[in-house]
Amino acid sequence: MTKKIAILVMIWLVFTLADYFYLPYFVQPFSWLLVCVTLLILAVRQVIKLIKEKKNIKTYRIINLSVTLILFVLTFYNFNKIPNSIIEKIDWSISYNKRNQIVKNVLTETLKPNTKINNGICKLSFEFPIISNGGNDIWIYQNKKEGTKTIKFWISRGFFESPQTYFIFTNDNETKKQYEEQIKAKPEYNWKLEKNWYRIMERD
Repeated sequence: MTKKIAILVMIWLVFTLADYFYLPYFVQPFSWLLVCVTLLILAVRQVIKLIKEKKNIKTYRIINLSVTLILFVLTFYNFNKIPNSIIEKIDWSISYNKRNQIVKNVLTETLKPNTKINNGICKLSFEFPIISNGGNDIWIYQNKKEGTKTIKFWISRGFFESPQTYFIFTNDNETKKQYEEQIKAKPEYNWKLEKNWYRIMERD
C-alpha cells in the first residue's frame, strides 16, 4: 500500500468516526455526499491510469484502485451502514456503564430535562466518548401516572425524512409492549439489548 492510499484510509477512518460520534444530523448528508464524490473521482483516476498502463500494470495500482473502491462501497452503501453498525456495537460496549449511570441519575431525578422549551431534552456536559450522538443530548419521558420513565440516547438523529435511531432504556410496561411490537415487525432495525434496554429505529 502506497503512502497516499494509507493516508486516504486514515482520513476515511477519521471521517467515519466523526460521522458517527460528532457531526450534526443536518451536516451528515452533505459530508457523506462530499466523501462519496471524492472517492469516486479518485477511483476514476485510478481506472484511467490503469488503462494507460495496461501493458505494464503495476501491483500498487491495482491495490490503490481496490482500496479506493472498497472505501467507496462502504461509504455509499445505505449511508455508511456497514462501518456504522460495527462502531455502534463498540459504542454500546464502551459506554455501557456510563449510560447506566445516567439512567440511575434520571431515575433519582439528579438529571432532568434542562432546556428552556421544556421538550424533554436534557443536555449533557461534553465528555469523551460521546454518550448520545448529534449533540450529546438525551430525551426523557415520564409516565406520571405509573411513575415510570423512558430515556433515549441517540445513535443517529436522522435528517430530513430519515428515521432516528436510539439506545433506549425504559421501565414503562406500555412502552416495552410498543417496542416489542416494533421488534416483531422489523427485527432487522429493532432489537432488545437486555432487560429494559432496546435498540430502536423510529420516525418522528
